[in-house]
Amino acid sequence: MERPFAALRALHSSRIRCNVSPCCSFTSPWNVTFDASLKAWLALGLIRGLGGESARRLLKEFGSPEAVFAAPVSSLKSTVKTEVAAEICKGVDGGLLAPALAWLEDSNNHIVTLADSDYPQALLNIPDPPLLLYVKGRPDLLNRPALGVVGSRNATPQGAGNAEAFAKTLSGAGLCVISGLAHGIDAAAHRGALRGPGGSIAVVGTGLDKVYPAANRDLAHQLAQQGALVSEFPLGTPPLAANFPRRNRIISGMSLGCLVVEASLQSGSLITARLAMEQGRDVFAIPGSIHAPQSKGCHALLKQGAKLVEAAQDILEELGGLVAAPARAPDLPAPCPALLEQLGFDPVNAEALSMRCGLTIAELSAMLLALELEGRISALPGGMYQRIH
Repeated sequence: MERPFAALRALHSSRIRCNVSPCCSFTSPWNVTFDASLKAWLALGLIRGLGGESARRLLKEFGSPEAVFAAPVSSLKSTVKTEVAAEICKGVDGGLLAPALAWLEDSNNHIVTLADSDYPQALLNIPDPPLLLYVKGRPDLLNRPALGVVGSRNATPQGAGNAEAFAKTLSGAGLCVISGLAHGIDAAAHRGALRGPGGSIAVVGTGLDKVYPAANRDLAHQLAQQGALVSEFPLGTPPLAANFPRRNRIISGMSLGCLVVEASLQSGSLITARLAMEQGRDVFAIPGSIHAPQSKGCHALLKQGAKLVEAAQDILEELGGLVAAPARAPDLPAPCPALLEQLGFDPVNAEALSMRCGLTIAELSAMLLALELEGRISALPGGMYQRIH
């Protein structure tokens, strides 16, 4: 597939990322020096009426944001509407850049542009890559082989358990797990991936000075320290509904493939899966009960050609040599394997398990706790337990 912005990045590969001290003529009020090109990239993204497609046309035509702002209005009008050309010639008030420059004072915060060597190479292959990405955390993860893991906000315990277990195994094989920080499947996938070396990235639909949903603030903090939070939206951007389908193209675009764990027919994760298909990525789906609403979206994807997976190993085999083989799961102490066989995949209470296995409640409780810590089972309300994998 053609990489329409690779040439632009090669042309500007020497552009300086914001947290490196460059030699340039712009200094922030906070005594941090910034590259002129970074300010031009930020300003280009703030031009009123300039959409992403038009901005990319300008970059192809003029070569850099600085050249765009230096161009006469007559030249600009051949690429964008007259009113947008006038806005570009008017320029952007430096005060509008101040929040981003202040945010960059934190060494954990970064802005990566299309011209930057840290920009995700996979995004260069999609039709509408973002001009720049705000990154909180580890920019080195942006070019690690990755898999998108998405699904329902109203996840079942088994679905959340599957998401966490799959993500842990995928991360153990060196894949970075990318999701959207939402309740349910997304949050479970992030938690699982952070337990492995591959790490995790949350692509969000707000500015990175906001956390949405607020209930995931602790998880967002953990991602900022151990993984990364990524957004194309300027600081201060609220969680508008229109932002989330846009961020979904980044989740799929940065990934080798997309796994849908659970999804209703109305789930936004189906948008991510559709975008992945359009971008030429593999789409994987976990089947479920024909009666469960959270499985109907996955079943619809399977009918459309998504690959059915029952274990993370299925995905790793499909991806072939792109990732390392996962570490072998440790053997469970006896009689845990027998307990797993008795547990099955339908919820059951401890008393029934005790009778099936011939174990006391005390013996059983210790084994159930060990299995839960291993991610093999999920504890449900009402003293019920369910096998995950």
